[in-house]
Amino acid sequence: MARFHTLTVTDVHKTIRDAVVLTLAPTDGDFDFVQGQYLTFRRDFDGEELRRSYSICAGKDDGILQVGIKRVDGGAFSTWVNENISVGDQLEAMQPMGSFHAGGDKTDGKSYLAFAGGSGITPVLSILKTVLTREPTSEFTLVYANRGVSSIMFREELEDLKNLYIGRLTIIHILETDSQDIDLFTGRVDAEKCALLFKHWVDIKSVDTAYICGPEPMMLTISKSLKDHGLSEDQIKFELFASGQPGRAKRKAQSVDAGNHTGTTQATIVMDGSTRSFTMPKDGETLLEAAIKNDIDAPFSCKAGVCSTCRAKLLEGEVEMVANHALEDYEVEQGYILTCQCYPLSEKIVVDYDQ
Repeated sequence: MARFHTLTVTDVHKTIRDAVVLTLAPTDGDFDFVQGQYLTFRRDFDGEELRRSYSICAGKDDGILQVGIKRVDGGAFSTWVNENISVGDQLEAMQPMGSFHAGGDKTDGKSYLAFAGGSGITPVLSILKTVLTREPTSEFTLVYANRGVSSIMFREELEDLKNLYIGRLTIIHILETDSQDIDLFTGRVDAEKCALLFKHWVDIKSVDTAYICGPEPMMLTISKSLKDHGLSEDQIKFELFASGQPGRAKRKAQSVDAGNHTGTTQATIVMDGSTRSFTMPKDGETLLEAAIKNDIDAPFSCKAGVCSTCRAKLLEGEVEMVANHALEDYEVEQGYILTCQCYPLSEKIVVDYDQ
């Protein structure tokens, strides 16, 4: 089952007007994390359970567990946290998850580049601090895009880190509305701006690994620009904190002549060492929805193919995954799927959450 553990809030800190950093103390379970991972929280709002994922912003060697939560217009969970949570309150969360990480493995002398947009800074900050602490001769360049100065999360902490790691940490702020001394640093991050950054400010040829975390349009633009300037797919790691899809992707229409098969599938779910089987339709509901409908406590959070909380391995059969913003190409090749985005195509499927 999707195990949730109790965390106690030990500190609440406003980093900007509409964003808060929570320091959390586990009361049970092992919450050791890898830099760049996230926590999935759950809370009941008027009889409806909501699950939301927020990235850990602490470094591996900070000795604490922290997440940054920016308020989203209309967001029940983020608004509640920003307006109501206090020291001593308790939250329920799953153990850290996610694969948006690299570095910090004592492999010295590397060059890292990161692009972050808005609250996309939270996992990048965790990676940045871990790398600078554990790789004494590695360098890190952060390009951080925001609407204006007032919306820069962790502004003071970033400045402190830049002063602490002089010569190893470079921070470039790109502000959409506030003017700056250098014109290049004003406006949106687009392909032209990336090209100029790589020409005048960032030695792209020396970059070993690049990270991107932000809205989908920004991520796609930067990723293409990095590839156009010589980086390979394997050198680029990305994570969305929002998706262009507000919820589950709609099922693709199928032709009535798509094949000679029945409209149901025999699905088998392996989770926590137990096996459950049930019959589900091939259209109308995802594998995750069918599992929950059959009283299986499968893990999930965003239901939009972004967070990877519902990741599982397809052992048998065939599915259609209509959206994927979380899995790396090598994971898909190995058979991993996002169950919130998968519809069965074969008469039988077997999916394992334990791998």
